[in-house]
Amino acid sequence: MKISKIDTKIVDLPLSRPFKMSGVEITVSENVFARVETDNGLVGWGEASSSPAMTGETVESMVAAIEYLAPFMVGRDPAAFQENLAEMDWRLYGNASAKTVLEMAFYDLAGKAAQKPVSELLGGTKRTQVPIVHMLATGDIEIDVAEAAGYAKAGVTNMKIKVGGKPVTQDIERTIAIRQAVNDSVQLSADCNQGWSREEAVTFAKAASASLDFLEQPVMGHDVEGMAQIAAVSSCAIAADEGLHSVGDVHKHHDLGAAEGGSIKMIKLGGLTRAYEGTVLFEKLGMKVNLAGKTAESSVSSAAVLQIAAAAPSIEWGVSPTTPFLKSDVVENPIRVIKGRADVPSGPGLGVEVNEDALAEFVR
Repeated sequence: MKISKIDTKIVDLPLSRPFKMSGVEITVSENVFARVETDNGLVGWGEASSSPAMTGETVESMVAAIEYLAPFMVGRDPAAFQENLAEMDWRLYGNASAKTVLEMAFYDLAGKAAQKPVSELLGGTKRTQVPIVHMLATGDIEIDVAEAAGYAKAGVTNMKIKVGGKPVTQDIERTIAIRQAVNDSVQLSADCNQGWSREEAVTFAKAASASLDFLEQPVMGHDVEGMAQIAAVSSCAIAADEGLHSVGDVHKHHDLGAAEGGSIKMIKLGGLTRAYEGTVLFEKLGMKVNLAGKTAESSVSSAAVLQIAAAAPSIEWGVSPTTPFLKSDVVENPIRVIKGRADVPSGPGLGVEVNEDALAEFVR
């Protein structure tokens, strides 16, 4: 089985409602899809959202990178994961999101050819259902508190508050109110997405961290020393996200006491292989893992997140697929979240089938 054709599409997926993080309101997710064919007639799909602030890539640059790499991938075995990563890295520095799109499609093809789910191609399936982190992201205290109470009543066990707006006192008030609205059995976290200065983050940590299980990326990702400073005054664990792009980043946060765990995303590390390897490293270092997609991706990428979660040694901080934020999906069998948990797709490959007519409606 050899790769014979690679096509890319820029797709704008509308969100079901505006999503606020770090004070920015998002209404549409700009994504790139790759459709990869093999010489024996199989089709595999990959997807990633653009995140210029996280990876430095736009949808236009992702397409350009994929189209640059495509001639070097044609004729290769999609199941030769390490070799394909090495080839992409040799041909093109960085561009982790673009490489994620391609490698996701390669895993989908390899799984379909072997008639196995992707989790079996990683570390083997350790779980078939995973806890999903529900986002509280309207920025409105009344709406977020009401949603949190409703989720808790429905049995949801993991929730994350999007913070990072101005002033920080509003995030403090909202965080404390949400904790009061849910029982102690709910794992409650807050994600700042680099939205605060050190001073603002320290203010929040001193006032509201006792209401949380962990606080994610309160300052810029490169400010590891600032993360350590905040960890020293925080009552909850500090988690890294935008600061984790390599094995070296993980070790630096661990060694400086800057984070007790973090959010692993394919688009930061460059694909499924490295995201899974990241979960293994976290386990070895005694760090806690949240597996996440980028806001917001269809069930193609969310299925990949769930497949990694199924194989990961541990997922103590839950899993964050982002399909639920979309107004509509583009697959025949979408990811479903029921009472705070999702079943890992059990079919071959990613376990979801793209509806190409539905996808065509959103192609730019």
